Amino acid sequence: MQTRRETLRSLTIATCLAAAWPALAQPPAAPAAPAAGEGDPAVATVRKMTDALEAALKAGDVRARAEILSGPMKETFDLPAMLRLGVGTRWKDIPAAKQQELTAAFGPYLSATYATRLGAAAGSSFAIDPKSEARGAGRIVHVTVTDGSGDTSPVDYVLNADNRITDVFLQGTVSEAGTLRTGFSEPLQEGGADGLLAHLKKSTETMLAAPAPKAK
Repeated sequence: MQTRRETLRSLTIATCLAAAWPALAQPPAAPAAPAAGEGDPAVATVRKMTDALEAALKAGDVRARAEILSGPMKETFDLPAMLRLGVGTRWKDIPAAKQQELTAAFGPYLSATYATRLGAAAGSSFAIDPKSEARGAGRIVHVTVTDGSGDTSPVDYVLNADNRITDVFLQGTVSEAGTLRTGFSEPLQEGGADGLLAHLKKSTETMLAAPAPKAK
């Protein structure tokens, strides 16, 4: 059973993941007052992802939640960049064709991971700061996650110059990229790129096959 901290950490990573939502259309000549953060593309990216997370929280099982999250995560996350960070220095030694296979498998893996974590996050909500902050060539968007009991946790989304998420931090210290690197270390050591690819596919299948919780 997950602790409250683990649940909030799960939401991080699960949120973590948002790049510019295409619905940021140009306003008409006489627009209504814009929503907070609407003019900030980094905030819009994160808002798109948190909207998907909130929708996924209402789904009944892991597979349904993963289907809801899959599209928004592809749009909002820089999945190739996150995978490179997760693999680390070994990435440059992996042939280009195998890198493409790994990237294709990583998207479903990450969606299934977040969908699994959301299973313990019923009642959670997300409050986004209306303005992002500069970090190098990219931006940081601050989000406060409130769980069902009212406890809060700060989550920082790191976005690149294209306003796509490349990392997520909980409490300013727990990095999603670092979590991936830890999880990928053993399959890479034991089987190299092929070992990691098998790990991604098997883990995804296992997570998606989890039964829906029984009604109380």
